[in-house]
Amino acid sequence: MKWKELPRNIKVRMITSFFNRAVSSAVMPFMALFFAQELNKIWAGLFLISTVVIGFMINLVGGYISDRFPRKKVLMITSWLNALFFLIMTISLFPTNKVIVLFALAYVGFIITSSLGRPAMHAIIIDSTTPENRKAVYTLDYWLVNLSMAIGAAIGGLLYLNHQKELFIMLTCTSTMIPIAYGIWLQDKFTNQLHKKHKNVLVDLISNYKVAFKDVAFVKVVAGSTFIFAAEFSLNSYIGIRLAETFEAVRIGSFEIVGVRMLSILNIENMLLVVCFTFIINRFTDKMNKKNALITGLILYGIGYATVTSSNTWYMLVLFNLIATIGELIYSPIRNAKQANMIPSDKRGSYSAFSNLSFSGADLIARASIIIGAFLIPTMMSVYIGIIVMVGTVLIYTGLFAKNIKVNNLVNKGVSGD
Repeated sequence: MKWKELPRNIKVRMITSFFNRAVSSAVMPFMALFFAQELNKIWAGLFLISTVVIGFMINLVGGYISDRFPRKKVLMITSWLNALFFLIMTISLFPTNKVIVLFALAYVGFIITSSLGRPAMHAIIIDSTTPENRKAVYTLDYWLVNLSMAIGAAIGGLLYLNHQKELFIMLTCTSTMIPIAYGIWLQDKFTNQLHKKHKNVLVDLISNYKVAFKDVAFVKVVAGSTFIFAAEFSLNSYIGIRLAETFEAVRIGSFEIVGVRMLSILNIENMLLVVCFTFIINRFTDKMNKKNALITGLILYGIGYATVTSSNTWYMLVLFNLIATIGELIYSPIRNAKQANMIPSDKRGSYSAFSNLSFSGADLIARASIIIGAFLIPTMMSVYIGIIVMVGTVLIYTGLFAKNIKVNNLVNKGVSGD
């Protein structure tokens, strides 16, 4: 699919998220490290776990709101609030003794407002695509997301240690431009808004999610994705802190690669591989059986991240990070497109919010791994990550292809009966 053929909303979303992610990914991957250094690992783990729980609960409210009210208005309000909280975080870094309490409160505020707006954005994207062009759109979006994150990781790796204030100023300026762009170019064509069925708002919200919770196949995919994403998310939580503490510095000329820089290199490698090979691998997966491609991708992904979790030599980290990324490139577009096709047209906001449980849950597991890692040795953490990915693989496979499996079984029974 060519750029000029894309719907306007898709272009707006891709361009704005590109610039926003480029700056935010220079900062956000270091949040676990930031709080661990400013306070301690246990406090950082507990605080970040609490933000994930808050984010998920607010995300469900956001899904309900995006199906009840104009999605563009929801996005405008939450985007302006995001910019405000980034401004507060930036201001809190300027005193000689950083105002960590103010920074933490603003960070929680950002988690709340971004969680409220995310389902509306996802719903607008699904509204603007069709089952026929959805895989192509998700593949292009996946490529742009990783390109922007590669740029952000490079900026963060170079500037985070000595230029935190400048990074947060950049993030504040960029996030201020997002709602302006939405106001000018974003179109909200969604008219099939849900009507309030119960006087009690809480009862109405819960009943709105009953359909999604009863959709067993969809629940399996969301639960499986939670476990799968947890492995990748652990890179910027447990693995990042472990590298900062135990990685032996490597010198290349006058340039020293310490743990924090090694983390940035792994992030950059991951994203550059995605940028360079997304469309090449997509051509191969288009020709492959989707079930086989999904399983192959998830196995490679699991082997890669399980090894990276405990490895402490630069060449092993780089090699198995490459294997994990190749696996991600194979499975991710297939999972994204098939999951989107499972969502009913009149509950896209709610289903999108429910599907975000996979990100919130993965974040929760990854943050919890900081605490678990304080008691387990790295090799045991590798086993832990390996088991998590195995469970996720089984759930995603049975969720996406459960109906096909049932149909095949019925056909086989019919044939044997004849």
